[in-house]
Amino acid sequence: MNIIIDAMGGDNAPGEIVKGAVQAVNELGVNIILIGRENEIKQELSKYNILSKSKITIRNAEEVVSNDDSPAMAIKSKKDSSLVIALNLLKEGIGEGLISAGNTGALMAGALLIVKRIKGVDRPTLAPVVPTKDGIAVIVDGGSNVDCKPENLVQFAVMGSIYMKKAFAIKNPRVGLVNVGTEDAKGNEVTKHVFEMLKNIGSINFVGNIEGRDVTEGKADVVVCDGFVGNVILKVMEGMGLEIANILKEELARNFVTKIGALISMSAFKALKKRTDYKEYGGALLLGIDGTVVKAHGSANAKLFYNTIKQTKNIIESGLVAELKEETSKIRE
Repeated sequence: MNIIIDAMGGDNAPGEIVKGAVQAVNELGVNIILIGRENEIKQELSKYNILSKSKITIRNAEEVVSNDDSPAMAIKSKKDSSLVIALNLLKEGIGEGLISAGNTGALMAGALLIVKRIKGVDRPTLAPVVPTKDGIAVIVDGGSNVDCKPENLVQFAVMGSIYMKKAFAIKNPRVGLVNVGTEDAKGNEVTKHVFEMLKNIGSINFVGNIEGRDVTEGKADVVVCDGFVGNVILKVMEGMGLEIANILKEELARNFVTKIGALISMSAFKALKKRTDYKEYGGALLLGIDGTVVKAHGSANAKLFYNTIKQTKNIIESGLVAELKEETSKIRE
């Protein structure tokens, strides 16, 4: 299995990306193709013991798509960028999956222009996985489509359900529509329309409207909303997790008694951190693209990049894209 990585994308490129890639090669047995400035990548690789050096190859790319670049213009003008070369390699079948922590808009634009959509999908959706009380959920959309028609949200729901079935072995994923209340008649015209449409799709397990607090409560495995709402949910969850960790750290260090209590409860705190740390859950898949394209967090460190590679490997092995091709053709029927 070959996984293509944009080694120059993100805040910590290429150092943390290379470190995570080396760990993945050593522990997961995948082949990694690193795209970027060859000299910089080689310098980073020299720091580590690679069990099988043949499993890492480098493709030189002198240009970098920055977060300040206009997405569409960057894809058209920066042909020698690590991102554009990575997307073309995926399109050519050189690798089975692609990961980038770079410009989200450029990744989405490039995936649409180069890799293309799955036939029958109007808009791909960014699908980040988030922790819940009892497991995980996927948010569709996590930020790529801030204005959506009802038909878009219905497609997101179907694709999200397939994703959870194939990649996470959830047999009958619960699909919930984010709204301002759980009553059937709640919401604006778009959500009311989507509610009625989802009720009539027999291929998904639609559980009705859910509120924001229901996401972490785990009342749905697939959280359906437009990208504006989804991104707000995602960022609030990330921020809240970090603040809770900071508050706990401050309170547990307040005096001798709290420090003793912290030592006694250390295993529980470690478990809490692991369950709520977004670095444990990998990146956000671009659902609806005719290939496995995963967006890693812009500030991804080696741990998160390793987990994103592991996630990408699992998605490829699940046969998700082939299943999406088959099932999305039925959405309009």
